[in-house]
Amino acid sequence: MVIANLISYILVLTGALNWGLYGIFNFNLVSAIFTGPRTIGAIVVYSLIAVAAIWLIISPIITSGALKLMGNREVRKEHS
Repeated sequence: MVIANLISYILVLTGALNWGLYGIFNFNLVSAIFTGPRTIGAIVVYSLIAVAAIWLIISPIITSGALKLMGNREVRKEHS
């Protein structure tokens, strides 16, 4: 679950960066990488970003409001 959340955050941030570049500079990074906005690669990336956004919406609902980005780590105290 932690890995899915981290990958989703990276994809959604990539999508947000692309929208920012497009809004400010009229430059679509994804379509520049895949040489067109409707190529197979661009469609796959856009679809993955959409699925990642949906995952980040439903993940806290599944886990009772907790969106985990780090695994459980126990803190061990050493006795001196």
